Amino acid sequence: MRILSILLLTAVVVLPTHWTFAAPAPVKMMIVLQQQYLDGEISEEKRTETVVSLTEIWKKYRDWQLITLDDRTIVFRKAVNDISPLLKANGYFGITDDGTLSIFNGKPGRSNQIIQSFFQIDVQKLESRQQAKLKQGIRVLSKEQYEQVIEMYRHFAVVQ
Repeated sequence: MRILSILLLTAVVVLPTHWTFAAPAPVKMMIVLQQQYLDGEISEEKRTETVVSLTEIWKKYRDWQLITLDDRTIVFRKAVNDISPLLKANGYFGITDDGTLSIFNGKPGRSNQIIQSFFQIDVQKLESRQQAKLKQGIRVLSKEQYEQVIEMYRHFAVVQ
């Protein structure tokens, strides 16, 4: 205890009286804003911002969820109650060779790139026109239509 008192007294005598603790200097950081859509797509926007304090950043992005934070980057994510711009631009419901209801990037048959898969359908239970529609592709136009198609074909899902 005596040694601690001596050290504190020495610090008071040695340190100049005008010396103060400065606030941390602003730091440039990469802010990554991720938007996660109903179909699982995640879009990212990256921006460089001058960060004065983390409190200000928390206030600015209070509607976002913190994903990661390190000394150079802060990643935030927000759930978006809509389908992604990719689906709106080029999404088609279709069926894979094994009978899985999926959304393709482009018409099924022309595109094998699957954006999202849902469940396997018992194709034998489908009417021939429903099978034909899925083989041709059903254009995804809106969130409401996206949900309606999934719900309609859920009744034909293979139960395992």
